[in-house]
Formats: sequence, structure tokens, C-alpha cells
Amino acid sequence: MNINFTLFMQAVAFFAFILFTAKFVWPPLMRAIETRQKDIADGIAAGESGRQNLSSAEKRIADMLAEAKTRSSEIIAQGEKLKSETIDAAKADLLPDLGRGRPHSRRRQGRDRAGDLPREGSAARAGRRSRRCRRREDPEARGRPQGARRPAGVDPAAALTEPRWPN
Repeated sequence: MNINFTLFMQAVAFFAFILFTAKFVWPPLMRAIETRQKDIADGIAAGESGRQNLSSAEKRIADMLAEAKTRSSEIIAQGEKLKSETIDAAKADLLPDLGRGRPHSRRRQGRDRAGDLPREGSAARAGRRSRRCRRREDPEARGRPQGARRPAGVDPAAALTEPRWPN
């Protein structure tokens, strides 16, 4: 074999390989690289727009929070004003009646200011009163503590003869 012919054939094969690569392999690789670069650029742009949206949203939230604070302070001020007006009106209504004893008589009756609803706690007081009355009338209950009950097997008729509770 001739060395010149071998070198020439290697050069021809290398040139054919370069043509094949440039024609069939290189374009798809370049398209993939370009699409990847485009996707990266789109992601960076989306990140920047997201940052801008976040900063504008934070500004809107700060504005809304400031508005809510001012609104709440206005509402609290209105409530305080209404409270003081109501208290002043109630005092003005009660001061002329104080000498006549009108509010005190309503309290003794167990009624509220309107006069038609029972006051809170009157049912509990009535229950205590009825228990006290029953204790006074029941000779068996005189010697035992207030919350104690009659044990089973004790005859109420026998308790009339013995005024004390058996220990």
C-alpha cells in the first residue's frame, strides 16, 4: 500500500464525515440549543414580571392595611362616642328618678328596666328559697348538711320521732 493513497483516503473520509455532520447532525443540535436558550430567557422574564407583580401587590396590601386601620379607628371612635352618649342619656334619665326610689323598687321586684323581663339570676334565688323552706318544714332534713340526700332504707315516718339525722 502506498502511504500517499492512505493519507488521501483518510482526508476524503474525514471530509465526508464533516459534510455528513454539517448536513444531518449539526442543525438539530443547534435547534435544541436555541430552544433551550429561548426557554431560559422566557423564564428570566417571567421571574422579573413576578417580582414586579409582587412589589405592586405589597404596595396595594400596605395601602389596604393603612385604610383598614384608619377605618377601624373611625369605627372605634364612633363606638366610644355612642357609648358615652348612651351613658349620659341613661344618667340623665335616672337622676330625676333617683329621689323617688323608682329604680330601687324595680330591683326589688326582680324586673329589668323595661319592667317586663325577669332579671338574671332570679330563678336561682327562687330555687334557693324553696329549698330553705323545705328544710324548715322537713324535720328529717334539719340535722344533715344542705346538699345531702336521704339515704335509701330510711323511713320518713321514723324520722319524725327522731329529730336528728343518724350518723
